[in-house]
Amino acid sequence: MKKEKKSRLKLKGFVLNIIAFVVFGVSLVLLYQVSLQIVETVNMTARLNSVQEQMTILESENDFLTEQKDKLNDPEYVKNYARFGYMLSKEGEQIFYLPEKQKDE
Repeated sequence: MKKEKKSRLKLKGFVLNIIAFVVFGVSLVLLYQVSLQIVETVNMTARLNSVQEQMTILESENDFLTEQKDKLNDPEYVKNYARFGYMLSKEGEQIFYLPEKQKDE
């Protein structure tokens, strides 16, 4: 009878060891998956910040271009832009270019 008890105890211990090993293995796999998810989250957060910065730049550029478009729809603005930007003149008008004063250093 003692041999049967010892044999049952050994079998129980063996089964418990196998269960512990399986639980340990599953735990390792789960920890590995969690670590991969953390790394992916950090990378996605960095990409999101980068894209948000680009979006801010593009929105400001879009605002500037929309403002320019609106200005170009104004005939007075176009006339002044052509006169001063490209030195266009009215008929009989002369344009003189005056150099800027140099600052004494």
